Amino acid sequence: MEKISIRSIQEKDNKALADLIRSVFEEFGSEKQGTVYSDPTTDNLFEYFRKEKALCWIAESDGIILGSCGIYPTDGLPFGCAELVKFYLSPDSRGKGIGQQLLHKAIGSARELNYTQLYLESFPEFGKAVSMHERLGFNHIDHSLGNSGHYACTIFMLKDL
Repeated sequence: MEKISIRSIQEKDNKALADLIRSVFEEFGSEKQGTVYSDPTTDNLFEYFRKEKALCWIAESDGIILGSCGIYPTDGLPFGCAELVKFYLSPDSRGKGIGQQLLHKAIGSARELNYTQLYLESFPEFGKAVSMHERLGFNHIDHSLGNSGHYACTIFMLKDL
């Protein structure tokens, strides 16, 4: 069994993580405009997560990035709420519990940073991830929160911590 480590994002991760995120959108045929796919910050995620009360966890094995999951104080969110962001897994790492490890790490970090809610945006194409969020207590809401700039998203979810 491969050894998987979960660590904070590093500057050296920028290109590989941007490539992973965009490949997931291509794999599932999801909308690209108005999403993280076309967001210019996607190419510089280490810098993006240098904001106070923001963080990104990376799952890695033998120097290869398997996935990521972060929390971010997106502008316009209600007080105490952060956005769950950049939660993507490579095809080979799915179904092995890596996503759950990343998600639990992000939720625990959000609690440590005194957030009281987590919000996320997604798409029907990412149905397995949406189902996992539902099992972990995220509830569907009928509108977007905050100003992520990702106007193409159609699924909005919120979890009390």
